[in-house]
Amino acid sequence: RGDEPVPFPICPINQKEGFMSQEHPKPGRTTREYLGLCLRGFCMGAADVVPGVSGGTMAFITGIYEELILSIRSIDHNSLRLVLTFRVKEALNRVRWEFLLAVLIGILVAILSLSRGILWLLEHRPVLIWSFFFGLVFASVLIVRKQVTKWDVRVSCAAIISTLFAYVVVGSVPVETPDAPWFLFLCGVIAICAMILPGISGSFILVLLGKYHHVLSAVNNRDIVVIATFSLGAGI
Repeated sequence: RGDEPVPFPICPINQKEGFMSQEHPKPGRTTREYLGLCLRGFCMGAADVVPGVSGGTMAFITGIYEELILSIRSIDHNSLRLVLTFRVKEALNRVRWEFLLAVLIGILVAILSLSRGILWLLEHRPVLIWSFFFGLVFASVLIVRKQVTKWDVRVSCAAIISTLFAYVVVGSVPVETPDAPWFLFLCGVIAICAMILPGISGSFILVLLGKYHHVLSAVNNRDIVVIATFSLGAGI
């Protein structure tokens, strides 16, 4: 049919060779669309810097959450095995690296450029910054609400339990924790899980673990050791 767009070419199915499966093929994108992904990543990074706002929520609002999860899942043991055996091209064919790279660039730019400013706003203009992000959270609630097509007993119970859980977490008191590398590594593991899930703030988890200001100060001061240790935990 002449009026239909030409589909993005799909690599053949061959798990042993590490090609992308036909179940979730790589979408073709233009440069403008990749810039849009960078902008969405920027929004995620800005949200991840602020306690109480989830980067996963921003991904959901901007419409890339599902593809983000699929792209992360594409990095499996088969792709890692291909990299370790120096079959990098086949590994790249398997992984959605273009999408992940564009989003990651936006996240890093936001964290490096906004961390100092957001820290200043939290200390000197807390009402303005919290009002802004409260609006984002409220908008995300409305968007998620549209995804629930039918309210029954099970869905209502899940909503009540999650609300109580969020209330308990938000009301928790931060604890004193060590600055040892092993604990920073563990904080990275825990925080990245919270940052991916909509509704759970990785930064707020860091506040509860007593490491929010420590990690944010390390970013502002370019403390490579702390940043690398935390990032290694997040990457794992």
